[in-house]
Amino acid sequence: MDLLVLYYSVGGSVRRMAELVAEGIERVPGARARLRTVPGMGSEKAMPDEGPPYCELNDLEDCAGLALGSPTRFGNMAAPLKHFLDGTSLLWHRGALAGKPACVFTSTASMHGGQETTLVSMMLPLLHHGMLVLGLPYTQAEINATRSGGTPYGASHFAGLADDIPISAEERALCVAQGRRLAELALKLS
Repeated sequence: MDLLVLYYSVGGSVRRMAELVAEGIERVPGARARLRTVPGMGSEKAMPDEGPPYCELNDLEDCAGLALGSPTRFGNMAAPLKHFLDGTSLLWHRGALAGKPACVFTSTASMHGGQETTLVSMMLPLLHHGMLVLGLPYTQAEINATRSGGTPYGASHFAGLADDIPISAEERALCVAQGRRLAELALKLS
């Protein structure tokens, strides 16, 4: 069962989070993570030379679940990810994503840079697609222990202005737990 981990990253923190979410997915027997990204605004559409390829609509249609990640841009998801999601109306029209589980994750440059609002902004198109959006429960001990990122809305990370603060042990554990939770729910639903 393939689960899509779709993200946009500039400085590398969201990409690292995506890899950790994928690690959590891969820890569930029978689940496999498929990493994909989206091009920046004005970027060429040619596939990137390194890292995951760009997402295509069939990646979304074929997945059993979705983890969606973006850096924060003024309390919102980054424009390249929003642009990609805005192009999914054919899938919406067919109900191709309805009933599939989904989760979201983000990284911010400042401690109070809008982690939770960014996560909610990513949830909105997923809800319109009829996806089953899941968060992280407070039974996950790291939510109460973290002093940087981590919310019940989804995994988050405080990266600093230069995107040079490493992902903390708590943030790492929450990313992995979120991927595992997504995969377990997708298997239950299948």
